[in-house]
Amino acid sequence: MPFPLDDMLVVGVASSALFDLSDSDKIFREYGEDEYRKHQEEHIDDTLLPGVAFPFIRRLLSLNDLGPDGVQLVEVIILSRNDPETGLRVMRSLQAHGLAISRAIFMQGRSSHEYMGALNMSLFLSANDDDVRAAIHHGLPAGRVIGTPAEDAAGRDLRIAFDFDGVLTDDSSERIMQSSDLPTFHENEASHVEEAMPEGLMAQFLRGINRIQDIEEDLVRTDPTYNRRVHVAIVTARNAPAHERVVRTLQGWGLRVNDAFFLGGVEKARVLQVLRPHIFFDDQMDHLRGAANDVPSVHVPFGVVNAADGASSDAAVDTQQPPASEPQDQSDDSAS
Repeated sequence: MPFPLDDMLVVGVASSALFDLSDSDKIFREYGEDEYRKHQEEHIDDTLLPGVAFPFIRRLLSLNDLGPDGVQLVEVIILSRNDPETGLRVMRSLQAHGLAISRAIFMQGRSSHEYMGALNMSLFLSANDDDVRAAIHHGLPAGRVIGTPAEDAAGRDLRIAFDFDGVLTDDSSERIMQSSDLPTFHENEASHVEEAMPEGLMAQFLRGINRIQDIEEDLVRTDPTYNRRVHVAIVTARNAPAHERVVRTLQGWGLRVNDAFFLGGVEKARVLQVLRPHIFFDDQMDHLRGAANDVPSVHVPFGVVNAADGASSDAAVDTQQPPASEPQDQSDDSAS
């Protein structure tokens, strides 16, 4: 009987996002592929340390215990540039960490993002900027992890934060902001306040999270003492009067968030360091620089603000290097 994916929240994650592969990457870059292979074989039973996305993935998978009658809600699949042999250490590390991930695609030296649609994925996370940009070029929901893993103390809650423009929506309003000025942007948003914006790359992922939150809402109705485990926030540089279109757009999509921070140019890091999400999605590196070393972040290189961006604009951020098997080729007051 085929394994059903259509009703699940399916996430693809590269080993570079899930684990700290900096040592392996250093060996590959300094000594080449043969030494890299030898290193992986010699250390096959040495469990890899958690990477940026590890706490987020661990807590996301834990939500499967909310499934009624044992129904699986979340599936995570490894998408890796490793070949199957060098990928063995990754699979053994998954088992050692107790992560319920059993499915993987290993493609030697090549990106596997083209399989996202076939696997019903609503998110792909990697530390490889080129793979992420290639996926986004094909209209696929992808992001590059930067920063450090969230502190993963005991607890089962999952906190997710999104920027709005260029992440949950397209960049149509952002384009107005970039081509004109703030008053013109506010005028446009006020005149279109009842018009829902087009869905962006991460809207489908939010839709999957909302389905899990629906289950929790049912639990609250039957047991008022139940503590919700999933919390979703929007952290955006929008402020009044542009805030209302955010709310109306989500309503128009039939989606929702728990919290919204309309910061109007206040540095997002100030809020994120208190909110402490397990992952934060934003399309602008300027908004990620202040928080990336405290909050595990995801750069979504989509839209007009990233059109001529390229990898060079990311150099100022202290990020984890991509793994050897996944090598990289090489505005303030925005709407986001």
